[in-house]
Amino acid sequence: MTDTTDDSATGKATSAPRKSSWKYIGPGIVVAATGVGAGDLVATLIAGSNFGYTLLWAAVIGCLVKISLAEAAGRWHLSTGRTLFDGWASLGRWTTWFFAVYVVIWGFVYGAAAMSSSALPLQALFPEVMDLEWWAIACGLVGLVFVWFNKYAVFEKVMTVLVGVMFVVTVYLAIRVTPNLPDAFAGLLPVLPDEKDSILNTLGLIGGVGGTITLAAYGYWVNAKGWTDTGWMKVMRLDNRVAYATTGIFVIAMLFVGAELLHSANVAIASGDKGLIQLGDILEDEYGTATAKFFLIGFFATSFTSLIGVWHGVSLMFADFMARYRTRGGELKGEEVASGQREKSWPFRAYLLWLTFPPMVLLFQGQPFRLVIIYGVLGAAFLPFLAGTLLWLLNSSRTPGQWRNGPLSNVMLAVAGLLFLVLCVKQIWDQPWADFF
Repeated sequence: MTDTTDDSATGKATSAPRKSSWKYIGPGIVVAATGVGAGDLVATLIAGSNFGYTLLWAAVIGCLVKISLAEAAGRWHLSTGRTLFDGWASLGRWTTWFFAVYVVIWGFVYGAAAMSSSALPLQALFPEVMDLEWWAIACGLVGLVFVWFNKYAVFEKVMTVLVGVMFVVTVYLAIRVTPNLPDAFAGLLPVLPDEKDSILNTLGLIGGVGGTITLAAYGYWVNAKGWTDTGWMKVMRLDNRVAYATTGIFVIAMLFVGAELLHSANVAIASGDKGLIQLGDILEDEYGTATAKFFLIGFFATSFTSLIGVWHGVSLMFADFMARYRTRGGELKGEEVASGQREKSWPFRAYLLWLTFPPMVLLFQGQPFRLVIIYGVLGAAFLPFLAGTLLWLLNSSRTPGQWRNGPLSNVMLAVAGLLFLVLCVKQIWDQPWADFF
């Protein structure tokens, strides 16, 4: 969201097209699919269940905030030719320590969560085949093998197909419940529900619309696509807008379902992935077995795209982290990601193994209490970290002058940073620290 629109830049040769075109989009589809997990859908579903259409405007703002963050990450990669981690490292050693701790603990707990989330709809579809834990292990192994043996181009195609499934299922459900369109349009007006903690609930919905570390991974997927210079800037921006328009459709569709199917009937569902299993049971009662199974297929597509997206994107980031560590601070280039060599490197594959095998222990033993608290705090701190560092990098001499932030970008990133900082403080405050020690 810079104020400049010129796609010439620092004098680098480019093979980019002169005009942006829908045929080039891809990384945006990947970030949308990865960022919108089952947790985002159920949070929006619960918002619709509790408040009807009142918070529709908050879901839309959430998409706009994430557009600004992903655009900034992509702009850094294209305008500097350097990776985001290289930019972080230039701000001081504290960023390296934060990322190292975050990526190890977050990956360990997220691996178990992603495998369980993907397994839930499969176990509901095929209850007699095997137990949930074994479905989860199967999902993790399939994700591992798929990412291990395929480069970005195949990964993007599979993600696009799964996004198509998600799109068809969510839009079908939104139409099936017959939304009240006048009420929906009224929900675009920024009004807070007349409930206790309505401000924090609203901020939580805005902050939860698609993506955490996957927003940072967007720049790496942009490079993996072969976009490595400013000639691709217009294409990247179109791609990014498509990503969060798609995210918006998913989220709005689920809010419609919550408002019409649950709010009107005063039905409550559990938070977390199991809430979607409950929704499947409600859909079966209301519309029949076929609709319920169709929904479970969409639920699986939503969860599994998040799994393989993180398996690929965060492994690329970890490979970048390790490459810079091994070169003792040497500058890293986006072309190294674009070449596909990172996907075959040992750090990429080591992190793939870390995401897959150690978390399997948690599937059988439950998640250790202290580890889950640390995971929650680190996860809450990442988006303020991302917004703050992007503001710093894109207003400094590290970024070529014409690609630095304009007023609109600065406002959006500042709003994002403040929003996520408030949510981070709330997350830390809500943790049961007395039981931690």
